[in-house]
Amino acid sequence: MTDPSPIQIRFTPDFQKQLRRLSKRYRSLRKDLQPLLDELENGNCPGDQISGTTYTVFKVRVKNNDIKKGKSGGYRVIYQRRDNICVLLLTLYSKSDESTIAAREIKKIIDAFNEVDESSEQES
Repeated sequence: MTDPSPIQIRFTPDFQKQLRRLSKRYRSLRKDLQPLLDELENGNCPGDQISGTTYTVFKVRVKNNDIKKGKSGGYRVIYQRRDNICVLLLTLYSKSDESTIAAREIKKIIDAFNEVDESSEQES
């Protein structure tokens, strides 16, 4: 019997939309993301911290096994370390589609998620 993961991983609507869109083009995407999800569930914070958002946000490179360019040409996953028990996956993009994402866009995704999250908690 395994213990449940101490770290909860949540997904923004933006991340889910990008995952669906990119999965159509890159069949190995979900398998490529699994090592990152495992690392986050174990409490690690891979990647580089992004400044300018007022949140604890990281960007990590993930290898795309469909294009054979290594991590540099792979995916970028932006995530927020919300607290010691929750990680929020904010967005995902292919490096071949976008070079970077602005800090203001990241902040906008987090703020939108927080509004929806707060309103759903009030309804409960």
